[in-house]
Amino acid sequence: MAGSILVVDDEPAIREMIGFTLGQAGFACAEAGDAMEAEAEILRDQPDLIVLDWMLPGQSGIEFARRLRRDEMTGTIPIIMVTARGEEEDKVRGLSLGADDYITKPFAPRELVARVEAVLRRTRPDAVDNLVKIGGLILDPKGHRVYVTDQALDLGPTEFRLLHVFMAHPDRAYSRGQLLDLVWGRNLHVGDRTVDMHVSNLRKALEPHGYGKMIQTVRGVGYRFSARA
Repeated sequence: MAGSILVVDDEPAIREMIGFTLGQAGFACAEAGDAMEAEAEILRDQPDLIVLDWMLPGQSGIEFARRLRRDEMTGTIPIIMVTARGEEEDKVRGLSLGADDYITKPFAPRELVARVEAVLRRTRPDAVDNLVKIGGLILDPKGHRVYVTDQALDLGPTEFRLLHVFMAHPDRAYSRGQLLDLVWGRNLHVGDRTVDMHVSNLRKALEPHGYGKMIQTVRGVGYRFSARA
């Protein structure tokens, strides 16, 4: 399992505990004590998932989650709410306002890891270390390798990340803006032409093996990787 997690909680001891637990499971963790600090961290390095406390000083966690969902740059980041509020009505409210899951304090470390992994598998399969296989094309995130019928394929780091996103969601059409978010992160100063260039490089690398045609241009949208090509 891999991926970057932002832990937002106003209690340092809880942040440390959550960070240690997720770090032991192989995640890279950043911390923030309130919504303002969290926003700065997101702009610095957009995480794969946010573990967000309900009760925060200043802007509450639930209000911050609502704001994240309204912003195009952060609207797709998965959120797990962490809180001492265990009433059914509160859980429904948290989920309806944009949280992907909900865990109540106190919780077992293994439960938190399991919930984080489950949400990432559902929402960001490109952020986990599982092998991805389509036909004879195999992508190994942990080893950072791509194989075509047991032959290693030489890809640059950006083309590797791009292929991982495509293979994790076959037949899904991505806009260039979405690919910028997922592959580069909006904090980097790259544009649509950069996306086109790396898609072209990836196609050229796959073409000798018969997989280049799987990367399709979707007119008026962007690109998709189709296993039915």
